[in-house]
This record gives sequence, structure tokens and C-alpha cells, in this order.
Amino acid sequence: MSRFFVTPENVGENRIVIDDRDDIKHMTKVLRLSEGDVIDISDSVEWEYAARITDMSGDVVEAVILDKQRFAAEPDIRITLFQGIPKQSKMETVIQKTVELGVSEIVPVFTARTVVADKGNFSKKLQRWQRISDEAVKQCGRGVIPQVADAMDLAGMLKRLGEFDLVLFPYENEKSVTIKDALREHVDDVSTIALIIGPEGGFSDDEADSIVGAGGISVSLGKTILRTETAGMAAIAMVMYEKEL
Repeated sequence: MSRFFVTPENVGENRIVIDDRDDIKHMTKVLRLSEGDVIDISDSVEWEYAARITDMSGDVVEAVILDKQRFAAEPDIRITLFQGIPKQSKMETVIQKTVELGVSEIVPVFTARTVVADKGNFSKKLQRWQRISDEAVKQCGRGVIPQVADAMDLAGMLKRLGEFDLVLFPYENEKSVTIKDALREHVDDVSTIALIIGPEGGFSDDEADSIVGAGGISVSLGKTILRTETAGMAAIAMVMYEKEL
């Protein structure tokens, strides 16, 4: 069943209005939906609905609510991924797959070893990355679209780490503490997690020291060294196993 996202203001007592032009175009031109078809709708905050289309004749689509439920596919744990920006299309893969796995927010981070540079058109990358997040959510049936935040440098990231109950820093030089150790030590008192992943070249020693100094827990993800586009996915899957399953 197709899923669409609206704001809570578009949801009435019995009816929902869809006014996003791209969604309406997708409904009419691609999915070829018509009056009487049933669709899934999320209010992007708390509720999801089954609704039957009643009117597609104007600039908006109207649907009558058949069923209302709290989100069934949203994890209780909120994970923010601070991702050292990788080159080429790897970031797109990271966004798509981590959204499917349950990430709540993705923050691109420029580090000392980041190959990608902001040449004045980085905002276009951010717009494309947000569209990838939007599409991934619709495919996997989640109720909230994770936001791809504006890119920041390491100093900006460090300032944000105090927002989280737990800061996990998968680091290739960590040999004693595993992500399982860290999660099980904090299993009962964590609802927000920051996950910090470096770019292809990893973090410099000074950057690693700064992250640990700001409260990050250096952890191992296993015996092998994972690529940057693999590490975030693996770590999120491990967190979800420990906290959600």
C-alpha cells in the first residue's frame, strides 16, 4: 500500500488533505490511483492512518479516515548518525540504508581527512540527500522522515554531543571495549544515542582524542576494519538488536 506524509494541520477529525504537488503527481501519473483507493498516510509526528481517497478533482487530494494507529515501525531509541562525508555516491548509500535501519537524523561532518570539499554548491547535495531519506522512508514504511542536517565541522559536532544520553565512537584502534559492552552497560538509561563514523581515512589521533574528551565512548565493531559506508549500518543494526528486539 502506498504511503504519503502530511503535517498534522492537514488531518481533520474524519478527513485528511494531501496538498504536496509532487505527491499528487506521483499518485496520479505514476501510481494511477483513483477515488476509492486506500492509501497509508503519516502525520509525520505520531499517527498513521489508512484512508480512502474521496476526491482527486482539484489541486488537493482528499481522503476519509478508515483507521488510526500510533506508529508501528518507529523505533523507541533515537539515533543520530554523525557521518564523516565520504566521496562519490557512498553518502547516498549510507543515508538510504541507515534510514531503513531506523536512524532518526543524519549529520554530514567535515573532518581533517574528508576528501569532499564544499565548492559552493553543497546545498544541492543536501537537497538530494534529503530526497533519498524521504524515498527510503516511504519504501520501508516508517512514520517519520529522518532529517539530513546541514553539514558541520568537527567542532560543531563536539558541541552537540551533550544532547545525547550515550555517544558511541566506533574506532579502529579500540581493542578492548565492544559496542555490545557499551550498550549493555547503559541498557536501561538511554533513549538518545549519537553514533560517530569517520570518512574513508578515519579520524586523526587528535580528532579521536577530542571525541573521547567530549564524552564519546570508543568502541569496537568487531575484528575487521569496516569501510565508512558499512560501519554506520553495522553499528545501527547492533544498537537496534540490543535496544529494540
